[in-house]
Amino acid sequence: MIRGAFLHLLNEQPLVVDLAAMPAPGDSAVFCTNVRLTSGKRPAWVDSGDHWFLFPLGQVRFLEVPAEPSPEVALERVEGAEAPAREEPDLELDEELLRRIRET
Repeated sequence: MIRGAFLHLLNEQPLVVDLAAMPAPGDSAVFCTNVRLTSGKRPAWVDSGDHWFLFPLGQVRFLEVPAEPSPEVALERVEGAEAPAREEPDLELDEELLRRIRET
């Protein structure tokens, strides 16, 4: 089970789903369960979270699968938690360039 994948449908907002398995090259549909919006709410057309859904690949723009398929990672993305800060490399400033900028 792959949890917290993002299913991007044509002309629709992305959905967060749990995949039964990665779609194979010969598959014609994506098989998933626990369909919810990125806000964490269930769409109006979903009666229960335990149903399985089949989305035809013709209606799928792309499928985004997290590198670490864990519920915690999916929950952080759904709740809009900030990603860990990346360390920026120290850049040395070119004094000559700064002088020319100040002169203009």
